Amino acid sequence: MSAEITRRKFLATTATTAAAIAAASEASAFAPQAEPIRVGLIGCGGIMSSHVRRIVARGLPVEFTHLCDVDDHQPERRGIAKAISGFQKLEPRRTRNFEEVLEDKTVQAVIVATPHHQHAPIALPAMQAGKDIYLEKPGSHVFSEGPLYIAAAKKYSVVFQHGSQMRSSPVTESAGELLASGIIGEVKMTKAWNCQNREVRKPVADAKPPAGVDYDRWLGPAPERPFNENRFHQYWRVFRDYGNGDIGDDGIHDIDMARWGLGVTKHPNRITAHGSTIAKQGDRDYPDNMMVAFHYDDGKVLLYEDRLFTPYGYRGFDSGNTFYGTEGYMIFSRRGYYQVYLGAKEKEGPTVPREIRGGAGRGYDEHMDNFLKCVRTRETASCTPEIAHLSCSLVHLGEIAFRAQDVINFDPATETIQDNPAAAKLLTKTYRAPYGLPDTV
Repeated sequence: MSAEITRRKFLATTATTAAAIAAASEASAFAPQAEPIRVGLIGCGGIMSSHVRRIVARGLPVEFTHLCDVDDHQPERRGIAKAISGFQKLEPRRTRNFEEVLEDKTVQAVIVATPHHQHAPIALPAMQAGKDIYLEKPGSHVFSEGPLYIAAAKKYSVVFQHGSQMRSSPVTESAGELLASGIIGEVKMTKAWNCQNREVRKPVADAKPPAGVDYDRWLGPAPERPFNENRFHQYWRVFRDYGNGDIGDDGIHDIDMARWGLGVTKHPNRITAHGSTIAKQGDRDYPDNMMVAFHYDDGKVLLYEDRLFTPYGYRGFDSGNTFYGTEGYMIFSRRGYYQVYLGAKEKEGPTVPREIRGGAGRGYDEHMDNFLKCVRTRETASCTPEIAHLSCSLVHLGEIAFRAQDVINFDPATETIQDNPAAAKLLTKTYRAPYGLPDTV
């Protein structure tokens, strides 16, 4: 892990990086006459559609080489094929096999936006093949995958960008400058929340896979089982075989910002968690509420809470953070907002500038621009594998504490769970052959 640095230096560095990213979006690297970067798309679902539409709308010098998905209908269903057809002369190749994308030596970079359980089995061979990678969150399905992509990115000298877009947001830059100034004192505790009204489906019978779907490849490393509509497109997130629940889906964004605001650059040493189902009975593996506490060596605390049965948020936002300092606190949301409150009377302090409030401050364009710029310049992207692993590990450790129903004592240096063999086994998983991880990194 990276060396411990002071909170002020950490946040100041982040602010400087964000400013550089904003400038880079208008740099010559993105001029229309620039040689297009050849990018393969792996996983053509909702977030990939957003990435493609944004790249197309801004006319970035990108050539999409492949549309890879195990469901032949996804590129049309999600509007990706139509967006690309008016953007470039050559049609991308269609394939169900990500290996074909990696074998093409003309492909410079890949964007991977599959279900979570497929991230590492695709990302690791992609880096072995020398492809720069934009890997959607969470980069790992289990804890043990994180150190592998850190090692792979280093060994193969690839650009790695994790899909934590707020790392490139102008709202994060602006809030970071305030925190670094000491306006709320020393931040001792942060809280991430995720309050939404999630759909829960009633159980349905198993069935045959839809036409045009390679269901065995869709399962990939997950255990073999019959096709079931509830476990397929969109709904796979609430089953442990494929996803990480809300804490790893939406929650990872807010957890990452909570860790950023707390200024910690190591793993926690103690984790406790509780969750239950109190309102959303149905076909799912995860609870409809979860509370996790992460304690660090320096005494700082990070809290996570989700409530998935609420038609309302907190402070007007379904997802966000509170940074608690010794002199005040800041409400921060990746929806493009922050507000400072000072002293015992909670006097209102600075708030987010109007020009970057809301959607303009969510960092999607800046994050992709940073990745594409780094593909050209070979610089380090704004959300490195080390940053990604430290935040994704909180997802995994929180889930382990919930499943173990015990206090998890964790050694940050060795990345091991102490005195709890059953919980320690949950740091990794079994991969179904032949869809596992590469033999060597």
